Amino acid sequence: MGSSPGMGRSKRALFLRAALPCFALTALGSAPAAAQSLTPDLFNPNRGGFASPDTLPTRRTAGVPQAPSDTLPALPDPNADPRKAREKPANSRIGQVPTYGLPAATGASSSGYDSLNRKRTQPKLYPGQPKPKRAAGPGSPAPTTAPPPPTLGLPKIAPPPSASANKAPVPAAMAGTVPGQPLRRRLKADDDPFGAVGDYAGSFLIKGGLELSTGYDTNPTRLNKPVGSPVYVVAPDLLVASDWERHALVADLRGSFSGYTQNMPATIDGFASPSPVEADRPDFTGHVDGRLDVSRDLKLTSQLRLRLATDNPGSPNVQAGLQRYPVYAAYGTTVGFDQTFNRFQVAAGATVDRTAYTDSKLTDGTTFGNGDRDFNQYGGIGRFSYDLKPGLKPFVEIQGDTRVHDQAADRNGFFRDSNGGYAKAGTSFEFSRILIGEISVGYSARNYTDPRLSQLAGFLTSGSLIWNASGLTTVKFFTDTQIAETTIPGSSGVLVRTYAAEVDHDFRRWLTAVGKFTYGTYDYQGQNRNDKTYSLEGNLIYKLNRNIWVKGTVRHDILDSNQPGSSSQGTVMLVGVRLQN
Repeated sequence: MGSSPGMGRSKRALFLRAALPCFALTALGSAPAAAQSLTPDLFNPNRGGFASPDTLPTRRTAGVPQAPSDTLPALPDPNADPRKAREKPANSRIGQVPTYGLPAATGASSSGYDSLNRKRTQPKLYPGQPKPKRAAGPGSPAPTTAPPPPTLGLPKIAPPPSASANKAPVPAAMAGTVPGQPLRRRLKADDDPFGAVGDYAGSFLIKGGLELSTGYDTNPTRLNKPVGSPVYVVAPDLLVASDWERHALVADLRGSFSGYTQNMPATIDGFASPSPVEADRPDFTGHVDGRLDVSRDLKLTSQLRLRLATDNPGSPNVQAGLQRYPVYAAYGTTVGFDQTFNRFQVAAGATVDRTAYTDSKLTDGTTFGNGDRDFNQYGGIGRFSYDLKPGLKPFVEIQGDTRVHDQAADRNGFFRDSNGGYAKAGTSFEFSRILIGEISVGYSARNYTDPRLSQLAGFLTSGSLIWNASGLTTVKFFTDTQIAETTIPGSSGVLVRTYAAEVDHDFRRWLTAVGKFTYGTYDYQGQNRNDKTYSLEGNLIYKLNRNIWVKGTVRHDILDSNQPGSSSQGTVMLVGVRLQN
């Protein structure tokens, strides 16, 4: 039975279907037939060793740089040392701990938390650059910012109560917050809200005041048998200070006049009174200090000083039968320099002073000259200090002088020209502005040309101390030692030591109480006379405003002498007003 035409076509189609894949495999397998040719690299175990390197299809042509990835890695050498083969290459990561993601504390920067507790690199600062403030940590309060100043055309926003709590109110014009107001120089802090403000004359600040007081003194001339009198006191003062960036000039002038409306008796028990009939007494102390800044470490200093006063009531230097106290003037100058060598400081100066007395007017109308008490003093002073630490500055001070009287012999025939001086050591200190001051101890001596006058010598103390016990209470202490002249026959002079303590307390800023105690000794060497003085004083000051104060004073003075009939005591009571600007 013959096959039909349809069946023949089906067999041919099946044959083609089987033959086509075979032809395709044959064509694909015949492509690398050239690599099967025999070459010197036929038995080379490297990849591509069956073909010549020059005939590799992926080999770059000459002159074209090859990337590192084009180089095929070499297989290990079987003849190499296996120990060296185990060494880890430089860029191998075998044995390293794998790192996944970001390392620990990668985003901590220089201020964040580092869990590995690694030392942070500190920023390098140039010389003089302030150190940056550390960022506030968790739990720190948010920094407070001042409210913005009001702007024109917008309503003013009141600051929160916390921004103005416990602060003195300041006018907007003084604070510089008025819109459109030009910048002004910041004012210094005012410690005394009722103190004198003063006026500016150019670059000088001028403060002046006048105290007017009246009252009663139970014993103005300090007689053994008291005789009282009403008293009035006029006390002006003036302070002028420069306001310069360099150099300085300060003038401090203070004076008083005590007038008594009742005269003292001219005779007592038939003898001339040891006190004057008129008890009026002037008292003035003034000095002008100047400083010239030559450089940062060298300064030239100078001072002009003047003192007008009388002998103290009850002093043995007061003549009997006087109509009024003779007034003396002590004036002089000091010219020197102040040089600083790092922490070491040297200050020295030359001094010239003169003391002159007016003639004494007696009750009988005659006068008595006091030229034998007039003298000139020439000397020098040096001070060496070292800034040991902030607030502590020890020093050594040496002074020497020569006194030459206008008359070689005094009224009693003694030659009182002399040479003397002192040496002392101490320190100035300042502890947190609570305790500040200076204290020193030393020795003072004076030799006279007259052999009948013995050497005047003694231990000396000098210093001042201010203790701010609280914001309302201040304690002050003062001590000083001086060698004064005398007219007592046979006495070399008088060694005067003074100790004073003062307590100031503000019940209110406008109400102040001041208590003061003073103790002094007068040692008249060569005459075996010793006087002791005690003074207890209380003041109450009511401050109406910066320009007007009302003041009350009570003082009790005691003079205790080892000489019979020379002791005395008296009480002074004054009420007055102070006018200042």
